[in-house]
Amino acid sequence: MALLNELFEAKKFVVTVEIGPPKGVDLTEALEDAELLRGRVDAFNVTDQQSSVMRLGSLPLCHLLKDRGLEPVFQITCRDRNRIALQSDLLSAYVLGVQNILCLTGDHVSLGDHPQAKPVFDLDSVSLLQAASLLQKGQDLAGKELKGKPQFSLGAVVTPGGDPVELQIIKMEKKVKAGAQFFQTQAVYEPETFARFMDKVSYLNVPVMVGIVLLKSAAMARFMNKNVAGVHVPENLIEEMDKAPNKAQKSIEIAARLIREMRPLCQGVHIMPIGWEKRVPALLDAAGL
Repeated sequence: MALLNELFEAKKFVVTVEIGPPKGVDLTEALEDAELLRGRVDAFNVTDQQSSVMRLGSLPLCHLLKDRGLEPVFQITCRDRNRIALQSDLLSAYVLGVQNILCLTGDHVSLGDHPQAKPVFDLDSVSLLQAASLLQKGQDLAGKELKGKPQFSLGAVVTPGGDPVELQIIKMEKKVKAGAQFFQTQAVYEPETFARFMDKVSYLNVPVMVGIVLLKSAAMARFMNKNVAGVHVPENLIEEMDKAPNKAQKSIEIAARLIREMRPLCQGVHIMPIGWEKRVPALLDAAGL
């Protein structure tokens, strides 16, 4: 198993898949979904209370995947922890053998199932990257020396369809300066938009993995267009989904086509199946991965 930055350095087209911990302690399905993809993907991104919904933590599932010889990516968000807890969790991850880290600010609690919860946001994604980079140098945010220092492969996120895109690029620059070694994007459905974005950020010389979310229906596409900032599903894809007698088959067909079109533009693909984990092997086959 290799860290993601090492795979990028070796010029491998990297494939990661998102996997969500359960709301509870029964990990049977999550581990079965991961086993389905053994040898097919390079790493599993384990979400951290995705959409602000309370679930089992990301780190224990990362550790269990590592124990099984599967490479995890520890998603860590700033929403629920202050800088003490965030730095501590980064150190804990390293001690448990988890070195691929994806630094996120996190969704607001108002979107989740505990809207009355108190959000923290002591750090944001940029300052979290800075904290992780400092830890690697043997120092914490208070300037105190560590007894033994971790080594990470640090990732961040970007939205190629953000409007204005210049703000996304400015933040991307800050993340690279703070220590980001690779990027995963928000869902992309427009290869032309992605091509323009990749052209604009080529000077940063940092690997980018295009984000692919499996469409489940035309209604889901319309919901994302209305509610997810920076994501736009073109009308022709919505019509394709609307008319398809087999939605799952059409969803895989569209996602595979998008991957094939955008593969020459980037250094990897990050697949977000959102409950359709068992369909990922068919998607990988269709996309030639």
